[in-house]
Amino acid sequence: MKRIGLLSDTHAWWDDRYAEYFASCDEIWHAGDIGSAEVARRLAEIKPLRAVFGNIDGQELRRIYPRHQRFTLEGADVWITHIGGYPGRYDAAVMPEIFRNPPDLFISGHSHILKVMYDKKLNLLHINPGAAGKYGFHKQRTLIRFTIDAGNFKDLEVIELADNFR
Repeated sequence: MKRIGLLSDTHAWWDDRYAEYFASCDEIWHAGDIGSAEVARRLAEIKPLRAVFGNIDGQELRRIYPRHQRFTLEGADVWITHIGGYPGRYDAAVMPEIFRNPPDLFISGHSHILKVMYDKKLNLLHINPGAAGKYGFHKQRTLIRFTIDAGNFKDLEVIELADNFR
């Protein structure tokens, strides 16, 4: 059983509450647009970090993190990418593979819109954690925590980082 802390689109913004909310997690996953190596370093100091680069990430982060991460954890096939779309509107870059070999859990960021959706056609769970940073059009900053237990996803929590946004 693994407890996961998930975030995306920090855009170089650090919030000390990341450490508070992810302290109980076994791993932290970042779905791209990290924005700075400093944010990645600080997240990795909390717990082991799995991340992908996003469209705003420069060469330094692109050298460290891949465009896609696909791995198995606790019996679940997981795919993380930054620009991936969502059920019914998958991005063209992931479409051939997601239909040929769908994961159990598909995570993407980019839209800054929190989504947790089940794709009945592909039998997969899709999560977009929204945006944890302050750059963008979103009005609410969000994080997600969940558990993977023997291939099942449970105890999903959406954390709203309420504060003076701008």
